Amino acid sequence: MKKIIAVIVALFLLSGIFIGCAKETNSVKESSRQSQPLKIGVLFIEDNLPLFLAEAEDRFKKAGLDVELVPFPSAAERDTALQAGQIDGEAADIIAASLLKKGGTDVRISTITLGVTPKEGRFVLLGSPNSNFKSAADLKNVKIAVSENTIIEYVTDMLLTREGLKKEEIQKLSIPKMPIRLQMLVNNQLSAALLPDPLASLAEKQGAKVIIDDTTINDNVSQVVLIFRKDSIETKKDEIKKIIEIYGQAGSDLTNYPDKYKELVFEKAKIPAPIKDTYKSPTFSPPQAPLEQDIINVMNWMVERKLLDKPYKYEELVDKSLL
Repeated sequence: MKKIIAVIVALFLLSGIFIGCAKETNSVKESSRQSQPLKIGVLFIEDNLPLFLAEAEDRFKKAGLDVELVPFPSAAERDTALQAGQIDGEAADIIAASLLKKGGTDVRISTITLGVTPKEGRFVLLGSPNSNFKSAADLKNVKIAVSENTIIEYVTDMLLTREGLKKEEIQKLSIPKMPIRLQMLVNNQLSAALLPDPLASLAEKQGAKVIIDDTTINDNVSQVVLIFRKDSIETKKDEIKKIIEIYGQAGSDLTNYPDKYKELVFEKAKIPAPIKDTYKSPTFSPPQAPLEQDIINVMNWMVERKLLDKPYKYEELVDKSLL
């Protein structure tokens, strides 16, 4: 009997050791993750300008943050890095965030970067230089070059349906790479295309004709957002909240002092030389979450396109506690 009791006690003590080791291992992993720099994947586009400004003026370091901006040549490579846990966050859009979530990478939208108002984040539907298009009605059954299953296609559908075209009257042609889409458009190899700035402004400079400019309509149909992995939020929430605050301050400075930061805008947003003299620097609103209706609109479009089986709820995509 004494031997049995001794064995039970030994097993109990041994299990305690294993539990303690497991807790210690998890604690080490957690500590290691928290000590790593917070990494944000960036492309050289307007959405990331406040981040580039904060980096250039050491605003992260001055706030006691260890932040690393990791550049990528394409959105696909940036998204792959986010999925692999190599970066904590990125500026993307609601569609991209939803597809990442569908693919198993749980992300949350923290704030809009561009698109609080229609004036922010310009997208333009353009006709080729030789075209005679004057309004959306002229684009009925005309093939419009887009990148499929992206914000580009979403904006195209939203702009044209709001102008009265039926869904079956909207024809699209997939040209994923925007520089190729631009060149084909201005060389009259395409009838029409949707492009964001600064490529839209360059296309206009080279003779393409503006049919719809989304900064001139009352309803905003395009939002770009700053997203973070959910596990990064759980371990680095305070740091992420500070980053969003710094992003907002830098965005305000870019809006209020465009001349001061003109060179940074030209360099980091890759503004083409032919339009540097006329290009207007982007403006940024204070950090804020997207409206629920904006999320619903995107969800409905994605379900209709069979990109999602069912829509995500607002709270499944947006984390307002980060603001």
